[in-house]
Amino acid sequence: TFGAIWVAMSGAVRKPWHFVSIRFFIGVTGGTFVTTQFWCSLMFAPNVVGTANATAAGWGNLGGGVAQIVMVSLLFEPLVSSGFDADKAWRLAMLVPALLLFLCAGLLKLLCWDTPTAARFSVAVTGKRKEPSFWDYVEVLKDVRVLVMLFQYSACFGTELAMNNQLATHFRTYFQMPAQDAATLAGCFGLMNLFARSLGGICSDQTLQARGLSGPALGTVPVPFLEAVFLFIFGLVDNTQPWYVALVVQILFSLFVQMAEGTSFAIVPFMNPNQLAVVSALVGAGGNMGAVLAGFCFYRPIEDPLLPFQVHAAYVMLWALLTPVYYWREHGSMFLAPAVSATNVLESP
Repeated sequence: TFGAIWVAMSGAVRKPWHFVSIRFFIGVTGGTFVTTQFWCSLMFAPNVVGTANATAAGWGNLGGGVAQIVMVSLLFEPLVSSGFDADKAWRLAMLVPALLLFLCAGLLKLLCWDTPTAARFSVAVTGKRKEPSFWDYVEVLKDVRVLVMLFQYSACFGTELAMNNQLATHFRTYFQMPAQDAATLAGCFGLMNLFARSLGGICSDQTLQARGLSGPALGTVPVPFLEAVFLFIFGLVDNTQPWYVALVVQILFSLFVQMAEGTSFAIVPFMNPNQLAVVSALVGAGGNMGAVLAGFCFYRPIEDPLLPFQVHAAYVMLWALLTPVYYWREHGSMFLAPAVSATNVLESP
């Protein structure tokens, strides 16, 4: 509801500070991603939680690709064709996502439970014996695994957000394409969320059953590694080549970006189960941090149209190679055996 209000208000923007302020409040709504991941972790058994988290988040991210296409092709352009000037057309178009947000909020309130057995959530469900506090974040950040995951997520989800900001402009200015065509090609990146993030979650759940927690950890190496490879290749596709070469590379790159997001959040529920909400919040924030970092460090200061993609690829590769840091005393890691024996905590309830 909060987000719907500000999306609707965006149509009233008249000054730069209006735009900055409204975009800030719309961005706050992005926090619902964290609550959704936490909710899925509560609702689904450990042996399928990776798939559940990945599918919910993937279809959420799918909205970014759909919006690239729908807002221009199905709302803005038809309004202009109907006689509205461009300024009024985009303002009216913003009412549609606002109405959809209001509808979604109402359905969630009326139809959904917080947990499989209770309509309202209690912190006791996660095993916590005290009320949440700021110090929970300090405690969680002492865990090096959480810090690495935070930055790994900045290298996958943060990359997706950065591409949502960069690709349409890249196709329009560097490949000299019409705005509508550029938006459609850029939207293909987000459309991969239809299945790709779920695929990452499914792979993690399968390796979890086969090898324990060292399985999903192992899966977080090749997927972001290939993400980095195809991002680097995308940065090598210049405008002397046909635009569809860049599109093919973009689709392959997008496949591994979304899969990396799925493999990442498949591990999150196991990092610190008693602090699941805090871990989810920090890792989710890492994704947004990654987009800001990429914008200010890679894309804004570098004027070359291709070099920022290549530098960004190196950043992704760095964090992909730090996966061996993930270690659980009772489960081990990619290369180390468990330090202590443990009961099988991975069985379905």
